[in-house]
Amino acid sequence: MGRTSWDRTAPTLHFTTDEFADRLAKTRAAMAVQGIDVLSVTDPSNMAWLTGYDGWSFYTPQCVLVGPDGGPIWFGRYMDSIGALRTTYMPTDDIIGYPDHYVMSTERHSSEYLAQKIQERGWGALRIGVEMDGYYYSPRAHQSLVENLPEATFGDATALVNWQRSVKSAQEIAYMRIAGQIVENMHARILERMEVGMRKNDLIAEIYHASIVGTPEHGGDYPGIVPLAPTGIDATAAHLTWDDKPFERGFGTFFEIAGVHKHYHVPLCRTVFLGEPDVEWFKAEEALVASINAGMSAAKPGHTAEDMHAAFITELRSHGYDKESRAGYGIGISYPPDWGERNISIRPGDTTEFKPGMTIHFMPALWQTDWGMEITESLLITETGCEALANVPRKLFVKG
Repeated sequence: MGRTSWDRTAPTLHFTTDEFADRLAKTRAAMAVQGIDVLSVTDPSNMAWLTGYDGWSFYTPQCVLVGPDGGPIWFGRYMDSIGALRTTYMPTDDIIGYPDHYVMSTERHSSEYLAQKIQERGWGALRIGVEMDGYYYSPRAHQSLVENLPEATFGDATALVNWQRSVKSAQEIAYMRIAGQIVENMHARILERMEVGMRKNDLIAEIYHASIVGTPEHGGDYPGIVPLAPTGIDATAAHLTWDDKPFERGFGTFFEIAGVHKHYHVPLCRTVFLGEPDVEWFKAEEALVASINAGMSAAKPGHTAEDMHAAFITELRSHGYDKESRAGYGIGISYPPDWGERNISIRPGDTTEFKPGMTIHFMPALWQTDWGMEITESLLITETGCEALANVPRKLFVKG
């Protein structure tokens, strides 16, 4: 499809073409290890990482193809191909838009059109990897692709690109440091505005405002997860959002939020208690802070994710608490519905070795029978250890 008037100005790129070339080379090397000739990437985060593509178009089928040679191919709805021209480094010939009669149709699927384009490039009989466990790759899309490429061999390439993203470049780290400043401002707004009688949704509005305003120098982006802010017994559940009830004295609320810049996330959780908490809250605070410190001491090059978990859980159990779920995960660029990178997990059995440039959300939390507390840190692995990407006091906040 031909160029339009939108192409008269250069696209907006947040990374150099050399960095994109390096990402493509890393991806192709991983494809070779898995015996994949053509990779179909449907995770919006992976699409953005490979090409720069940035648009709210993932509610319709789209993908990036990485073939045996040449540049990546963007495939999506035709009206969104203009967005690909504006946000990627790719030439027009590598941007394919499918007609709108494929959209929300019960009679046809865009995978039919994708299969035609794969055949035209001579890739119809190759080994094709797809993200089988991706959020945005439906069973119908896969079935249609398989039916229309009968000579191809299909394999699961879930998380292949995700693992290539685990070590961040200097520019990625710079964006995450800005995201860390934004989440600092978000927590400051919570502490400033939260009070007894305030409707929770009004406070969430303040959080959103702070997140998008960002800093004087840099604006914020939308997060992969909406603010989570359960209170009291609702805080025994990990992933509840908010309501319009007023805050009451005598209850704690944890806030699981993230600062975001150029779609790079720095999540950070803190808990605020309105009133006077009993001694159990301070015991839990002590346990969480001590276990965070222990885990961070083990987060350094040469150690593994399970080493970090062992240090964390040993300290936590020494205080009489336990945690069944994993204690953290990789973070970086992300789109809804998650801000996790879907690679590293801080838990037993994950033998991923830490390397400088890796970034993780260290997620200690306690969900008890009638209350919950979260105190977390987003960390950058350095040459000698780790450092927090945001500076918010590591404590339980008590506000009268």
